[in-house]
Amino acid sequence: MTNRPPLVRPRRAVLGGVSTALSAHLGWSVRRVRWVLAILTVCGGAGILFYLWLWAFVPIEAPEASDTADDSDPSTEAPIYRRAPMAALFVVVAGIAAVVAFASLGRENEETATQALLVVTLASGGSVAWSLGFDRIDPSRSLRYRTVTRILSISILLVAGAVALSSRPNPANAILGVTMLVCGVAWFAAPRVVTLWTDLMAERAARVRQEQRAEIAAHLHDSVLQTLALIQNRAGASSEVARIARAQERELRDWLFVGDEPVTADLATELRTLAAAIELDYAVRIEVVTAGETSVFSSPPLVAAAREAMLNAARHAGGEVSVYIETSARSIDVFVRDRGPGIDLAALPTDRLGIRESIIGRMTRAGGTATVRPGAGGAPGAGTGTEVHLHLEVSHD
Repeated sequence: MTNRPPLVRPRRAVLGGVSTALSAHLGWSVRRVRWVLAILTVCGGAGILFYLWLWAFVPIEAPEASDTADDSDPSTEAPIYRRAPMAALFVVVAGIAAVVAFASLGRENEETATQALLVVTLASGGSVAWSLGFDRIDPSRSLRYRTVTRILSISILLVAGAVALSSRPNPANAILGVTMLVCGVAWFAAPRVVTLWTDLMAERAARVRQEQRAEIAAHLHDSVLQTLALIQNRAGASSEVARIARAQERELRDWLFVGDEPVTADLATELRTLAAAIELDYAVRIEVVTAGETSVFSSPPLVAAAREAMLNAARHAGGEVSVYIETSARSIDVFVRDRGPGIDLAALPTDRLGIRESIIGRMTRAGGTATVRPGAGGAPGAGTGTEVHLHLEVSHD
């Protein structure tokens, strides 16, 4: 027995993808399937009912990697491409039916006019519904196209309803005209209602996810995060175990509290990112603290010099390293302090350009200053650590 492929509708189709799905599942040509459906349609409309039934119940194929919805926006659906411009075709049908209705009203053919007005109502509603439903997730249908088709369909509906009301008295046409006007107003407001409903559902889903994340965070904070912190305290900042525990703690906190940090990558965010990367390579714990005004100003030379200072502290001192950022409206100061043996800049060989060029020289070329000095209350080499002070004036030009 031949194994048939699963019956799934493609994401790129003319209309609903039913014919293509049946063709792949049965091993027939697409043209043959369409002929069969056309013959069944002639036989009492069975082909249309069968097509709609398969469209409703046959699943659509999984999206490809390039078509995957944006993970940052869960409300975004994977795209489906349809070649048939159904919204525009509905507008054309509504326009033709409106012309027939106007001509029939002029000839006092009430029955034909009523049928044509019904077609106008259904076709206009179909155009609006298709635009709001299927075209919304079709990247090939632009916002301008969707807006124009909705405006045209609603305009045709309102004009036809007004003409039906203004024609000679006829209860059926009068009722139908009022219904068309009401539907036109309702469909005019439909896009706004759909947007509000979508936003409400997205907000509710986000709130549920936030509550679940808070519960998970509380549980992990009481168990896993405290365990990782205890491991770091017991093992010591310079040990390999503490380094791994610190990295895992950072990764877990980033996962738990993603979205809580500001999106803008300011100086403090950049230095924290660099510190996390350095901690993965060296047995060191780097704490980044900020004070003063919050500033999104970030200078590449300042960031590079601070990174070099943190790297030097991690390589030669290890243990605990503190990064203190003080910002004001006019300047930014960054202090990198370690508890190592200290360094005497004057005693360094002339070929050691790491501090002279990567820190001091870089800050000088950027219009700032860099000072390397022993820790508070000590002398070079006395084991009091090293403090690197980076200063840069902020330009408001």
